[in-house]
Amino acid sequence: MFELGRELKRFFAADRGKAPADGLTGGDSSLLELLDSQLLAQEAKAADVAAGRISANDKPRRRLEAAIVWREVARRTGDPVALRKAAAAAETAAAGFEAAHRKDGWARARCEQAFCALLGAEIFGDPGLNAAAEIAFQEARNHVKGGLAAPLADVGLLAIEGRASLDRLDAPQARELAARFNAPIMALDAIAKRVTAARALAAEARLIRVELLCGWGARLKDSDLLYAAAREAAAAGDRLDEAYEPLTFARARIAHGQALAIRGEAVGDVDALAGGASALALALDSLTRDHSPLDWARTQVALAQSLQALGEASQDARAFEHAVNCYDRAGMVLKDNPTLPLRGLAAGSRALCLARSAELTGDAAVLDAAEAAMKIELAALSPRRDPVGWALAQLHLARLYEARVGMTGKDRGERAAALMALEAALDVFADHGLRSLSVLTTDAMERVRDLGSRVR
Repeated sequence: MFELGRELKRFFAADRGKAPADGLTGGDSSLLELLDSQLLAQEAKAADVAAGRISANDKPRRRLEAAIVWREVARRTGDPVALRKAAAAAETAAAGFEAAHRKDGWARARCEQAFCALLGAEIFGDPGLNAAAEIAFQEARNHVKGGLAAPLADVGLLAIEGRASLDRLDAPQARELAARFNAPIMALDAIAKRVTAARALAAEARLIRVELLCGWGARLKDSDLLYAAAREAAAAGDRLDEAYEPLTFARARIAHGQALAIRGEAVGDVDALAGGASALALALDSLTRDHSPLDWARTQVALAQSLQALGEASQDARAFEHAVNCYDRAGMVLKDNPTLPLRGLAAGSRALCLARSAELTGDAAVLDAAEAAMKIELAALSPRRDPVGWALAQLHLARLYEARVGMTGKDRGERAAALMALEAALDVFADHGLRSLSVLTTDAMERVRDLGSRVR
């Protein structure tokens, strides 16, 4: 899949210390997928140089091209500096287009600013960025009737609306919102016949719809919604050229595997759950860590979650052990990105896997390791900067205390420590209106209190 990208990497190996004057792609964003993350970073620097050159023709367009490359760097690496550079370049491009009275270019640059904000909200967990993205998308949509910016703005607005409604729509409403993606996706498909880069944009629009369908389907335990998500992910991959769009193709395969695994968990079908895990493992075979570290880590986490669900369904300690290995592999990337919420999620889930493995095998040493790792992770979190992540870590730590008391039948202060952690977590969840997590925490407090009658 990444053969052409590897050829490019080998060809330019001697010059990896410096970026080519105008980049490897010449501003063609459809070629970015062929570059690994290091070459992509060089491409972004070269795009900045090309846009800043005094003799550069059409500087706003050059700035927009640089913004697109920097956003892709941020998307693959989780680098906040790269995302800030992308947003700044897009803002400069928009100002240049506006001064030249080029509405289409201005709208496309505003969409790029909005997608930078959406990416920040997604990977850094800052929901306030969604509001900024919505304003930018709406402004772009109000100023153009056609072209590339109009369907991109429509997709962005639908993504924001869908993510905001993940916890409240019923199945018919979810299908109705998902159907509203049809028009902008068809518009992008039509543009892709003459603009190659639009094909990947159409696939990404389909994958946004897959993400929403999975979210609604998982909450509602709706097999039809999850089946639709799997079908949509497969359709997105079928429209791509694996040789020239390897990363988007891999993302489509990953989304397909996730949809299958979530569907198996939702309906309680162990075979379907195992099939989803197998699909995710196969997707990992075609995605390298060097090409997109963050995609690779996310897929490791998704595979670990499916294995964790498989372990719960089958009561097999080996599934939890394999899940821990996946979380550990993801940690090799996420340790360099301490601000990513995904790191806290992976650390907490890893601790839960170790707790379940210890309960099934009766091995207290596994619990010792899990507890030590969870305390280290908790110490690295800031309750002021990331209160929800900190509260989740408290919830996971309490689960480990609960597992120890339940396994040993002795209370050496673990119950009191668990209740203290749960009370702190409940305060945060209540303050942020997280009802489902509040219910989980309350249930955990009741379980811990009930342990008092069974321990000595």
